[in-house]
Amino acid sequence: MQIESNLPRVIDVEARLDQIAARYKSAGGLGINVLNVIGGSAEGLIDRLPSVVRQNLESATVKALHQAMKAATSSRSLVPDQKSWLNQAVSAAMGAAGGAGGLPTAMAELPVTTTLLLRVIQGVAVEHGFDPLSENVQFDCVQVFSAAGPLSDDDGADLGFLSARVALSGRAMQAVIAKVAPRLAVVLGQKLAAQAVPVLGAVAGAATNYAYTSYYQDMAHVHFGLRKLAIDADIPQEKLVERLREKVGRKRVG
Repeated sequence: MQIESNLPRVIDVEARLDQIAARYKSAGGLGINVLNVIGGSAEGLIDRLPSVVRQNLESATVKALHQAMKAATSSRSLVPDQKSWLNQAVSAAMGAAGGAGGLPTAMAELPVTTTLLLRVIQGVAVEHGFDPLSENVQFDCVQVFSAAGPLSDDDGADLGFLSARVALSGRAMQAVIAKVAPRLAVVLGQKLAAQAVPVLGAVAGAATNYAYTSYYQDMAHVHFGLRKLAIDADIPQEKLVERLREKVGRKRVG
């Protein structure tokens, strides 16, 4: 007769951290190559946008995040989570459609893409055993957007989102959206500028959407993978973040 063991399950913290570090390092890699092929560059892209668009980009991003959270959460009862390749394909198709008509259609497509990205992040949370309908997980999903986009290289600031926490409340969600919006506005501004390029708009839209979907999907795995490891191994989140920094060779964010 087999006797069940009551011993706690041993957690290989280093192996899990190595997997998370590998995911972090690969985040957005293919997407960046695609963007390079079509001539995408972060330098000066937003300067190409009309001034009125640049001035309203952050407020539009705040509005898009609020709408996206409601839409992504309510859609869960209607549409199941999809495979990563399908999310990327759908996102790319949306970007192509948005870029085909230049800046006007790109602007209309932007909140839809934001909703898809947030829904993808929610799906990753579910993979790691978290409830996407709980307030703290929705908070984390928005927080993932504070990671720098795939066109950015800010010496590790995209690890800052892993440990920043505030008390959970409606006002706290407003606070995190206010914090995330400026960073996401830069990312979405780059996307709009790429889609506004004549002729290449559809190609650029598909490529940027593919890159961003792949990137934020990977960063969500990093975020929720660390959250789950902190719970499983009973190790403070901040210590795991520091160990991850060492593994990926990034400086501490002040």
